[in-house]
Amino acid sequence: MNLVFDTFYFDENRANTICLAFEKWDASAPDFEFSEIKSGISEYIPGAFYKRELPCILSLLDQIKTQINDISCIIIDGFVFLDDEYKPGLGKHLFDSLNREIPVIGVAKTNFATVGKLKSELYRGKSKTPLYISSVGIEVEDALNLIRNMHGNYRIPTLLKKVDTMTRQFEI
Repeated sequence: MNLVFDTFYFDENRANTICLAFEKWDASAPDFEFSEIKSGISEYIPGAFYKRELPCILSLLDQIKTQINDISCIIIDGFVFLDDEYKPGLGKHLFDSLNREIPVIGVAKTNFATVGKLKSELYRGKSKTPLYISSVGIEVEDALNLIRNMHGNYRIPTLLKKVDTMTRQFEI
């Protein structure tokens, strides 16, 4: 099973994390949906975003592992590596937290550093704006092809758009 995570911060210290689980990369709908609202979220620190989001992902992942024990790949909204010097981003920190056993693909909508050997641009649909793909535990070119072949005719694959939308739909 493949998992895609996203988190939305709706006040100073609370966040809504959503995970969609899917078996087939071209799926138009998830096989399972998971969510958690978490309090006590760390403040955003430039260059250390992972300190804020990683605990949210790991907390929800602990719940998911009680229902799904065969996780093939995890997709995050963000970067695995922040630059070509292997500076770890959220994805690399997640990979390390999972004992380097589950490949992680980062899909970022905006870039803040050069595009080089550790991340690639992906143009989907008719968009002239790329997604930025990075990975660990799987070659970047293979990750790029998986994201390219996900369902949807637009820049952002259907399930990635859905998880982003769902994070903003919550009840307090």
